[in-house]
Amino acid sequence: MQTDPISNMLTVIRNGNSAGHEKVEFPASKIKAAICKVLKDEGYIKSFKIVAKAPNDIKIKVALKEGAIVGLQRVSRPGLRRYNSYDSFTRVMSGLGVSIISTSKGVMSSREAKKNKVGGEVLCNVW
Repeated sequence: MQTDPISNMLTVIRNGNSAGHEKVEFPASKIKAAICKVLKDEGYIKSFKIVAKAPNDIKIKVALKEGAIVGLQRVSRPGLRRYNSYDSFTRVMSGLGVSIISTSKGVMSSREAKKNKVGGEVLCNVW
């Protein structure tokens, strides 16, 4: 049983990227789809698609960009939640990476959250 589905998703993407796979697939949820949308908007993945094989078997297929993702790091976890205000987001890899934030206005990158002046839970860092 998975205790942290977001961490599992990041591990699938990290392992697929390091193994040189073009596509990876994992169980779907709304938060995972929102994280994939941010990854696509920031240019870390080519595309993603939600595929329903059966009513109880819904997956997200992600097309990876070769060499775009160097590292993925889970920040907030079920045992220790991490929250930041918009003015205290740390820069990832001196500004080369991005943090993915779950805010009251939805899941967005740290750049968007600063622009919208909204804080929230720091889900992960990508560089």
